[in-house]
Amino acid sequence: MVDPGQQDTLLELLNTTPVVNGAPRDKLADAEAAAAWQRAHGGTGSDEELRHLVRARDALQAVLRDDAPATSLAPLLKGVCRRPRISAGGVDWELDAPVERRLAVEAVLAWSALQEAKPGRLRPCANPECRLFLLDRSKTNRARWCSMAVCGNRMKARRHYQRTRDSTAE
Repeated sequence: MVDPGQQDTLLELLNTTPVVNGAPRDKLADAEAAAAWQRAHGGTGSDEELRHLVRARDALQAVLRDDAPATSLAPLLKGVCRRPRISAGGVDWELDAPVERRLAVEAVLAWSALQEAKPGRLRPCANPECRLFLLDRSKTNRARWCSMAVCGNRMKARRHYQRTRDSTAE
Protein backbone atom coordinates (compact mmCIF):
# COMPACT_ATOMS: atom_id res chain seq x y z
CA MET A 1 0.00 0.00 0.00
CA VAL A 2 1.24 3.45 -0.90
CA ASP A 3 1.00 6.06 1.85
CA PRO A 4 -0.50 9.23 0.29
CA GLY A 5 1.62 11.40 2.59
CA GLN A 6 4.80 9.70 1.42
CA GLN A 7 3.67 10.08 -2.20
CA ASP A 8 3.23 13.81 -1.70
CA THR A 9 6.59 14.13 0.06
CA LEU A 10 8.29 12.23 -2.78
CA LEU A 11 6.68 14.50 -5.38
CA GLU A 12 7.68 17.60 -3.39
CA LEU A 13 11.25 16.32 -3.18
CA LEU A 14 11.43 15.58 -6.90
CA ASN A 15 10.08 19.07 -7.63
CA THR A 16 12.75 20.92 -5.63
CA THR A 17 14.64 21.61 -8.86
CA PRO A 18 12.25 23.77 -10.93
CA VAL A 19 13.08 26.05 -13.83
CA VAL A 20 12.48 29.66 -12.82
CA ASN A 21 12.64 32.35 -15.51
CA GLY A 22 14.40 29.91 -17.82
CA ALA A 23 17.12 28.90 -15.33
CA PRO A 24 17.24 25.71 -13.26
CA ARG A 25 16.99 26.35 -9.53
CA ASP A 26 17.62 24.07 -6.54
CA LYS A 27 15.33 24.83 -3.61
CA LEU A 28 17.55 22.71 -1.36
CA ALA A 29 20.73 24.66 -2.21
CA ASP A 30 20.00 27.26 0.48
CA ALA A 31 20.94 25.65 3.80
CA GLU A 32 18.23 27.43 5.80
CA ALA A 33 15.46 26.61 3.30
CA ALA A 34 16.69 23.02 3.04
CA ALA A 35 16.70 22.56 6.81
CA ALA A 36 13.16 23.94 7.00
CA TRP A 37 12.05 21.54 4.24
CA GLN A 38 13.68 18.60 6.03
CA ARG A 39 12.09 19.43 9.39
CA ALA A 40 8.67 19.99 7.74
CA HIS A 41 8.91 16.43 6.42
CA GLY A 42 9.99 14.80 9.67
CA GLY A 43 13.74 15.16 9.31
CA THR A 44 16.36 16.64 11.59
CA GLY A 45 17.56 19.38 9.25
CA SER A 46 21.19 18.27 9.50
CA ASP A 47 23.75 18.77 6.75
CA GLU A 48 24.42 15.03 6.55
CA GLU A 49 20.72 14.29 6.18
CA LEU A 50 20.57 16.88 3.38
CA ARG A 51 23.50 15.26 1.53
CA HIS A 52 21.69 11.91 1.54
CA LEU A 53 18.40 13.52 0.56
CA VAL A 54 19.88 15.40 -2.41
CA ARG A 55 21.68 12.25 -3.54
CA ALA A 56 18.39 10.32 -3.42
CA ARG A 57 16.50 13.11 -5.20
CA ASP A 58 19.06 13.30 -8.00
CA ALA A 59 19.13 9.52 -8.42
CA LEU A 60 15.33 9.25 -8.46
CA GLN A 61 15.06 12.07 -11.01
CA ALA A 62 17.55 10.29 -13.25
CA VAL A 63 15.61 7.02 -12.99
CA LEU A 64 12.29 8.72 -13.74
CA ARG A 65 13.78 10.52 -16.74
CA ASP A 66 15.22 7.21 -18.01
CA ASP A 67 18.76 8.56 -17.63
CA ALA A 68 19.70 5.79 -15.18
CA PRO A 69 18.42 2.28 -14.42
CA ALA A 70 16.48 1.57 -11.25
CA THR A 71 19.45 -0.49 -10.04
CA SER A 72 21.32 2.80 -9.59
CA LEU A 73 19.21 3.31 -6.44
CA ALA A 74 20.74 0.27 -4.72
CA PRO A 75 23.54 2.18 -2.92
CA LEU A 76 20.90 4.40 -1.28
CA LEU A 77 19.40 1.35 0.42
CA LYS A 78 22.60 -0.36 1.49
CA GLY A 79 22.37 -1.57 5.09
CA VAL A 80 18.67 -0.67 5.38
CA CYS A 81 15.97 -3.11 6.40
CA ARG A 82 12.36 -3.25 7.49
CA ARG A 83 11.36 -5.19 10.56
CA PRO A 84 7.87 -6.51 11.21
CA ARG A 85 6.10 -5.26 14.32
CA ILE A 86 3.03 -7.26 15.27
CA SER A 87 0.23 -5.68 17.25
CA ALA A 88 -3.45 -6.33 17.87
CA GLY A 89 -4.19 -4.38 14.68
CA GLY A 90 -1.95 -6.50 12.48
CA VAL A 91 1.57 -6.22 11.10
CA ASP A 92 3.36 -2.91 10.69
CA TRP A 93 6.77 -2.55 9.09
CA GLU A 94 9.35 -0.52 10.93
CA LEU A 95 12.15 1.07 8.94
CA ASP A 96 15.61 0.38 10.31
CA ALA A 97 17.92 3.04 8.84
CA PRO A 98 20.34 5.56 10.30
CA VAL A 99 18.49 8.75 11.23
CA GLU A 100 20.53 10.86 8.78
CA ARG A 101 19.47 8.56 5.90
CA ARG A 102 15.83 8.03 6.86
CA LEU A 103 14.27 10.75 4.64
CA ALA A 104 16.31 9.62 1.63
CA VAL A 105 15.42 5.97 2.19
CA GLU A 106 11.73 6.82 2.65
CA ALA A 107 11.80 8.65 -0.70
CA VAL A 108 13.22 5.60 -2.48
CA LEU A 109 10.72 3.30 -0.75
CA ALA A 110 7.83 5.62 -1.70
CA TRP A 111 9.02 5.54 -5.32
CA SER A 112 9.20 1.74 -5.18
CA ALA A 113 5.71 1.44 -3.69
CA LEU A 114 4.33 3.73 -6.42
CA GLN A 115 6.06 1.70 -9.12
CA GLU A 116 4.43 -1.42 -7.78
CA ALA A 117 0.94 -0.07 -7.00
CA LYS A 118 0.61 2.57 -9.73
CA PRO A 119 3.19 1.90 -12.43
CA GLY A 120 3.84 4.80 -14.78
CA ARG A 121 1.84 7.30 -12.74
CA LEU A 122 4.88 9.20 -11.49
CA ARG A 123 6.64 10.81 -14.45
CA PRO A 124 8.33 13.94 -15.77
CA CYS A 125 6.24 16.78 -17.14
CA ALA A 126 5.83 16.51 -20.94
CA ASN A 127 7.06 20.09 -21.38
CA PRO A 128 10.73 19.64 -22.37
CA GLU A 129 11.62 23.00 -20.75
CA CYS A 130 10.13 21.97 -17.41
CA ARG A 131 12.04 19.95 -14.82
CA LEU A 132 9.05 19.11 -12.64
CA PHE A 133 7.33 15.78 -12.14
CA LEU A 134 3.69 14.83 -11.82
CA LEU A 135 1.79 12.07 -10.11
CA ASP A 136 -1.14 11.23 -12.34
CA ARG A 137 -4.14 10.52 -10.15
CA SER A 138 -6.66 10.55 -13.01
CA LYS A 139 -8.68 7.48 -13.96
CA THR A 140 -7.37 7.47 -17.52
CA ASN A 141 -3.67 7.96 -16.63
CA ARG A 142 -3.32 10.51 -19.44
CA ALA A 143 -2.08 13.60 -17.58
CA ARG A 144 0.93 15.07 -19.36
CA TRP A 145 1.87 18.26 -17.55
CA CYS A 146 2.86 19.18 -14.02
CA SER A 147 0.31 21.99 -14.22
CA MET A 148 -2.41 22.54 -16.79
CA ALA A 149 -2.41 26.25 -15.95
CA VAL A 150 1.30 26.64 -16.68
CA CYS A 151 2.85 23.91 -18.81
CA GLY A 152 -0.38 22.59 -20.34
CA ASN A 153 -1.53 25.98 -21.60
CA ARG A 154 1.98 26.89 -22.74
CA MET A 155 2.38 23.69 -24.76
CA LYS A 156 -1.12 23.96 -26.27
CA ALA A 157 -0.44 27.57 -27.26
CA ARG A 158 2.84 26.54 -28.91
CA ARG A 159 1.14 23.78 -30.89
CA HIS A 160 -1.61 26.20 -31.98
CA TYR A 161 0.95 28.81 -33.01
CA GLN A 162 2.94 26.19 -34.94
CA ARG A 163 -0.19 24.94 -36.74
CA THR A 164 -1.28 28.46 -37.74
CA ARG A 165 2.26 29.38 -38.82
CA ASP A 166 2.56 26.19 -40.89
CA SER A 167 -0.84 26.73 -42.55
CA THR A 168 -0.03 30.35 -43.52
CA ALA A 169 3.31 29.25 -44.99
CA GLU A 170 1.58 26.98 -47.50
